Amino acid sequence: MGQQEKVATSLAGTVSEEISASLTAVDAELARRYPGDPGTRQPVHTVYVPGDVFAPGTLRSWGDQALAALDKHAPDAASFAAVLGIPEELAGPVHDRVRAKLSREPVEDLRIDFEDGYGSRPDAEEDEAAARAARLVSQAYADGTAAPYMGIRMKCMEAGVRDRGIRTTDVFLTGLMAAGGLPEGLVLTLPKVTYPEQVTAFVQLLEAFEKAHGLDAGRIGFEIQIETSQSILAADGTAAVARMIDAAQGRATGLHYGTFDYSACVGVSAAYQASDHPAADHAKAVMQVAAAGTGVRVSDGSTNVLPVGPTAQVHEAWRLHYGLTRRALARAYYQGWDMHPGHLPTRYAAVYTFYREGLEPAAARLAAYVAKAGGDVMDEPATAKALSGYLLRGIDCGALDTAEVARLTGLTRADLDAFSSPRRGDLTVTAP
Repeated sequence: MGQQEKVATSLAGTVSEEISASLTAVDAELARRYPGDPGTRQPVHTVYVPGDVFAPGTLRSWGDQALAALDKHAPDAASFAAVLGIPEELAGPVHDRVRAKLSREPVEDLRIDFEDGYGSRPDAEEDEAAARAARLVSQAYADGTAAPYMGIRMKCMEAGVRDRGIRTTDVFLTGLMAAGGLPEGLVLTLPKVTYPEQVTAFVQLLEAFEKAHGLDAGRIGFEIQIETSQSILAADGTAAVARMIDAAQGRATGLHYGTFDYSACVGVSAAYQASDHPAADHAKAVMQVAAAGTGVRVSDGSTNVLPVGPTAQVHEAWRLHYGLTRRALARAYYQGWDMHPGHLPTRYAAVYTFYREGLEPAAARLAAYVAKAGGDVMDEPATAKALSGYLLRGIDCGALDTAEVARLTGLTRADLDAFSSPRRGDLTVTAP
């Protein structure tokens, strides 16, 4: 092997020790602020239903309406693929998986809305609706009909509606506790956040509730909805959204972009308010950078163009929604909002096409990385993390099967989880 090199150093061992000691506080701060992705499932969408509309059969009704729309406007794989431009080789698999998803689990994340979708009602009416929502959510988790994630969007922390938002949150959470406890899939959404102090106030509310019920501190997390320009750029020129994440004290689970409120806030005309407007791209880019590494996920907004009416009109709305969803996925916004049952076919078609068309290339690259086989792309650990995360998201939403990923990569689900985790350390995976 040749002559063995002589190794010499110039620094005393205390130098390294002193440097490490000087960075102890920084190490702790990095671990606190940037723990990495939690490794849990992220839903591909959030569906909003007004508090007075939500009923025991709402989820199934959305799935049935979506299937009926497919039957009426694109009754087979070829016609559905032709409308959306799905490659011929993926038409059958995507169509079949979309229909299966709509039959099995049409909604991945449901938010019962007590804000814009509900409006201002008499206190007694909203009290009753919030208590009813808690009862129905508890029943859904008990009988197995719940979406993986469910919760409410309360009114914001601005002065005019603050007391009402606090009370609705209290009524809903108290109802859940009375019905057996908080479900694992519970999600709360705090809308129209403008100042980090509003996040701090909501944390104070949740701390008080946890203490009142003897819950573990930090048990209740929440999403922050970004709907104002001030939440992106504060008066002092800083990125307020980054300070909001910090103000949440580890409770923030997501940043959700509000397409129409934000667009209106920065003066975009109604005809041009959309998730692909440059103003939207800027806001989401700031959100994405602020959230990176924190474990907080970013969600895109919605389109208000509904797939209703004659077939030609439905097809046009479907193409718009499909294109916006694919655009978001390419920009690493893996979640969005859906406002109508007719959006579900194109949500899942876009998501499934995204993962199925990339399955074999991603699997081959990851397998080559594990086997150190080389190839025409030189991948690094960060890319292996991205590849495994891509495959895991595809599995979680139903686009991919665990067995086919294992066959193509030689890796188990546990292997993929380890690669995707920011803390996998010195993991070694042996290729078969």
